[in-house]
Amino acid sequence: MQCALAVTSALNCSQIRNAFTGRGLGAPEPTGEEATGTFLQVCGAQESCCSPAMEDELVQRSSRDLEKIMEDATEELRDTFTSHQKRFEDLLQSLLDVSERSLNEMFLRTYGKPYVQNADLFQRLFLDLRGHLKGVDSNLEDILHEFWTRLLERMFTLLNSEIQITDEYLECLGKHMEMLQPFGDVPKKLQMQVMRAFLGARSFVQGLAVARDVSDKVSKVSMSSVCVHGFTKMLYCSYCTGIFSLKPCESICLTVMKSCLADFGLLDKEWTRFTDAMLLVTERLQGPFNIESVMEPIDVKISEAIMNLQENSMHISYQVFQGCGQPKSSGSPRSVRGTPDLFSGGRFRPYEELPTSPAPHPLQSLVEEVREKLQRFRGFFESMSLRFCQEEIETSASDQNVLESQEDKHQKVNSDSTRSNAVIGQQILILRVMSNRLKNAYQGNDVDFLDNNEGGSASGSGSGCMEACDTDTHSSITETPALGSNTVSSSASASHNHMMHALTLLMMMVMWVHHWR
Repeated sequence: MQCALAVTSALNCSQIRNAFTGRGLGAPEPTGEEATGTFLQVCGAQESCCSPAMEDELVQRSSRDLEKIMEDATEELRDTFTSHQKRFEDLLQSLLDVSERSLNEMFLRTYGKPYVQNADLFQRLFLDLRGHLKGVDSNLEDILHEFWTRLLERMFTLLNSEIQITDEYLECLGKHMEMLQPFGDVPKKLQMQVMRAFLGARSFVQGLAVARDVSDKVSKVSMSSVCVHGFTKMLYCSYCTGIFSLKPCESICLTVMKSCLADFGLLDKEWTRFTDAMLLVTERLQGPFNIESVMEPIDVKISEAIMNLQENSMHISYQVFQGCGQPKSSGSPRSVRGTPDLFSGGRFRPYEELPTSPAPHPLQSLVEEVREKLQRFRGFFESMSLRFCQEEIETSASDQNVLESQEDKHQKVNSDSTRSNAVIGQQILILRVMSNRLKNAYQGNDVDFLDNNEGGSASGSGSGCMEACDTDTHSSITETPALGSNTVSSSASASHNHMMHALTLLMMMVMWVHHWR
């Protein structure tokens, strides 16, 4: 097999045209038996059997070949992240299904009919948790706060069925819930665990989706005309001189392919940073952010919170009466906002047996599998040129020495001649933003999430407070908090976060435009 370009001493253009036809290139008529190649734009040579139309056929084939190269080179990358992203989402939803089913079975055994009458509270909780993992624009802290507030309202109404409780009274009760701590420290601990576990899981699945989309976009990148012409010279211009079995030397192949894939070197820097950030998050998912360890025992934790309220019901009721006033007596229990009374027996029965533990969940094995893939795909785009040339090019050392001078004359392409690709630039920006969000998630800080829909965005899961936000309050129950103060603070914080993200994105886009000019 020959390496590099060799020119024969005598040309038989009839045979060359027949060979063109046999390779599916068509057989356009040349202007004469032998052509000088003077009018060729890409395959110009002293002797050539190619007409401009034949040369165009070679250029078109090169363009198709490059498209196929990109599809083949990124196929495993695309398939891996597409399948793993889907599997991870499905397993997360399956985990929530198992947790909800376990809670339902346990509470039916423990509380019976009263639970059935109020099961909508728990159904709503799991519905909101599922939506949050799927990327719904929801605040996880608000979801948990709403659940505990509604549970307190119903239980307080049951425990004080002899008095009239209005909606206004329940609002006062809700304002003092944090200071009352009617469920003990269970809500606070559970919130910290759920928020960091969901933060890790949600950022990880979003990272998989970004990797999937980036690899898909990159696989469809169109090569510049300079790249296509260089590729044509490397593989197909020899057809014009009757050489149909030419394989370029590795040095030529690397020169041409690095020129074609120059922008991918810039992409690889951001891709490597992204894979490193994803690897950091896998550490959290396999450690303190393990969502399985949070969701599997959630039924026991909620039941523990209910027992805490039962055991301290008299003291809590007294504190509420001190802070919100003594309601009027009533002859019969009153339902809360049209909802049936909770636990008609008046007291909660402690559960006698814990539910059987669900079967081991495969989430952790999938996380480990993704971690191994990420390590293997690190530096993926930087090595594309080398992989192609090693797989596709047969190098002949002896021919390379003989034809070294002709390599320089016919094959080399200026590596700086390709234009920067706007699609690659966009993917670099997307990876950069996602890398920063993954690092924030690794540190336990709340982040805003990219929407799965192109160009959209969805807000994060709350303030992002973890251990650092554990603060004690010394306020008395009689100190009624300012109405709406938490809402105003959260809104201001959210607005500030969105503004900072917008400014960051704007600055990055300006820098990107300047760079690609």
